[in-house]
This record gives sequence, C-alpha cells and structure tokens, in this order.
Amino acid sequence: MAVVSVGCVSAQNGDITNTTDATDITEAILTQVVELLLVSNFDEALALFDTIPPLEENALHLELLRASILSSAGRYDEARSVVEAVISAEPENAGALYVLAAIESALGRTQQQRAALERLIGIEPNNAEALVNLGNISLQTRAIRPAASYFHRVLSFEPHNAGALIGLSRAFRMNREWEGAEVLLNELVMLHPDMVEAWTERSRFYWGRGFLVNALSDLDEAKNLAPDDYWIALDRGNLLLEMNRRSQALEEFTRAIEINPNEYLPYVFSAGLKDDLGDYDGAAMDYATIVRLKPDYYFAFEGLGLHNMRVGNWAAAQNAFMEAYRQAPDEHMYALLAAINWMRAEDISSPRAFLGQAQARVRRDTLEWHMFRLFHDLTARNYVGETDMVTRLDREQNEILKARMLFYMALYYDIRGNTSLANRYFLLVHNMDKRAILEWRLNDWMLIDRDMKPF
Repeated sequence: MAVVSVGCVSAQNGDITNTTDATDITEAILTQVVELLLVSNFDEALALFDTIPPLEENALHLELLRASILSSAGRYDEARSVVEAVISAEPENAGALYVLAAIESALGRTQQQRAALERLIGIEPNNAEALVNLGNISLQTRAIRPAASYFHRVLSFEPHNAGALIGLSRAFRMNREWEGAEVLLNELVMLHPDMVEAWTERSRFYWGRGFLVNALSDLDEAKNLAPDDYWIALDRGNLLLEMNRRSQALEEFTRAIEINPNEYLPYVFSAGLKDDLGDYDGAAMDYATIVRLKPDYYFAFEGLGLHNMRVGNWAAAQNAFMEAYRQAPDEHMYALLAAINWMRAEDISSPRAFLGQAQARVRRDTLEWHMFRLFHDLTARNYVGETDMVTRLDREQNEILKARMLFYMALYYDIRGNTSLANRYFLLVHNMDKRAILEWRLNDWMLIDRDMKPF
C-alpha cells in the first residue's frame, strides 16, 4: 500500500511551514492508518505514526489512538505505557481511562479494569459504555443487584441502550426472573431489529428455556442479517442437532466450515453427523482435517483410527491409535487397538513388547488386564489363557464392559483365523446394542464387511 511520501519527508525534515499543511498531512496519514486497520495490518499502521507532523493540540489524541492499535495488536504492555503517559499528563482524560480499562480487560485483569472504569465514572457519571461494562463485570461474579443497578442507571438516561437492555435481561435470567427477561429481550429486538446480537441474545434465552422453535426463528433472523457469521452458523447447527434435524444441522456445520475453514470445531460435529448419516468417507476426511488443525485433540485420532480400520488401512489405523494413546494414556483400549492393527499390518508377534508395556499400566484385577494378556501371549507356547478369558466374559455383569471385551474377543479369534467364532462374537456384540461405545460402530462395520449385517 502506498504511503504519503511527500508529507512524510517534509515532516521529518522540519519543512512544515504552517499548521494547515501539518493538519492536512496528518489527516491523510490517518486515512491510511484506518485502511491498514481494516485489514489488521497493525505493524504498518503503527509505523505511520512516526511520520505524523508534531502538533501540540492533537498529540494526546494521537497517542490514545496509538495505544488502541497497540492493544489490538496484542502488544498490551506497550499500550499500557502509552496510555498511562496520557493519563499522567491529563489525569481526567476519560478517553484514556476507557482505553486503559479495555487493555486491562484484554489481559483478564478484572480488578484493574473495574478501577479504571470507576475512575472514569467519577469524571463522567453518565458514561453509558463504562456503566454497562461495570454491570457486566458484576455479572461475572454473580453480583446481580449491583449489576442491575448499573444497567437501570443507563436506561434512566438512555432508555434504548442495547448494552444495558442485554445486561439487565441477563441479570433477570440469572435471578430466574424469566418473564422480566423476555420483556426486555422483546423490547431489544423491537428497538434494534437490525442488530444481530439482539436476535442471538433472545435466541439463547429461548434455547435455554426449551423453546427451540422460537430460538431457531431468531437465529434465522440473525443469519439473514449476517449470513457470513461463523458463530451463527455454529449455533444454528447445534440447535438443529438438538432438534434431531441432522441433515439440516450438517448443512449448517458445512456452512461454518466454508466461512472459517481453519476452525476445528465444526469439523467435529460434521464428522459425527456424517458417521450417523452413513457418509463414512466424508467423516474420515473430517477427522483427518481435525488432526491437522488441532493435533492435541485425541478424539480425532480415535475417529481416524476407526475409519482406517474400517477400510483395512492397518498401518494408518495403528499410527492413529498410537497417537491417541500417547495423548490419553489412561484410555487403555487405544493401546490394544493400536496393537491389533499392528498385528494386521505386520505379523502377530510385532507388538508383543508394546503390549507388555501397555499391560503394565492396567490394573491387574480388571478384565482389561486379562484381555491385554490374551493378545500379549498370543504366540506363546502351550498358551491356555483363551479358556480363562471366555469364562471371565461369561461371568461379567457390567454389560458395557462385557460388550467391549466381547468385541476384542472377536478380533482375537479373527486374527487367529477362527472365522466362525469371530463371527459369533461380532453378532453377540451387535445384539447387546451398546451404541455409546466406540467398539459398537466398528463392530457393525465389520459385520457389513462380512455380509452379515443383521438389520
């Protein structure tokens, strides 16, 4: 982007001949600053300040603008230094106190934010923004009465103030005064029909009260006003999901992805819905995207492992479950799934040392420990653990645990080449109908692959 080269050189060389010239140059530079801020180019915007001609009458105003830009750039210590210098020169500069409060808020320093706002109110008692912020701070600590008093104070001289209406409605909701909250929110949307937050705020109220159709209607209005808003798309997706309108929910999560493809959360919902709707390849692609965007989200490695296992990509499944286990070492079944896929990718003896290490992390008095032992000793001479495992499974009373272990027993027989016993156990797992466990879906995929789908 071009800069005001002539004005910059003249200012730096001291050739400004009159105040009018300096003012014109300053206005031109500030126009460029605004353009740079619109594209979040904070560094170049800040650099332009060094080219502004010195004018005593606007020096503090420009310093406040510099502080705001520094804060937007995340350079909070520098921003505070600048604004504190302004306050030192003008202790009753309300604008400087407001900028300072914003900096403290960004840093999570609530007490310092409150102190700056209270000092500002001492100078400007009817500063609506400061009073609304003080009310919101009180809500954070569930100080409902003080919060309501701040909002009422604003509404006494600005009856249409949206921030105060929203804040007071939240205070009513926290106090379980539902009727009062709804009256305020209805007033909010009537007074500010073009304000997106008015509709999303009332939608949250209806959603929380269980009026899902009303909540969706308000989110529809918000979507019409801001069709490219990522959070509205995400909220509509979640609401539609709660209403069991899964295909429409998937459309909204897909829209959220299109708006912001670098946020991992809509891919999580999208992957789950695609699994439910039978788009397994699409789900696998979503899981692969999640692990790229958020590699510390181990559930995505679980999903990736399951889908690779579904199509027989044993090595890829092994790697995915290994990473899931590394991140969540208390989820012992990830280790067993990694070992099983390792056996498929290479041979049954390959993961024996790993299984021994993983088994040592499992409590010895559990069914899981004995299942690890079963796979660990799979190639041992004179192995007799299989009969013991079958007996333990027959005696197990916890149906969730039993369903999971029956699945691994089926895999055990499958790896050993005993297809008939493997099929019998896969059917037993299906008939237990424990759909909440990760093994259930994998089990049914295996039944489909064997042309044994009993449903």
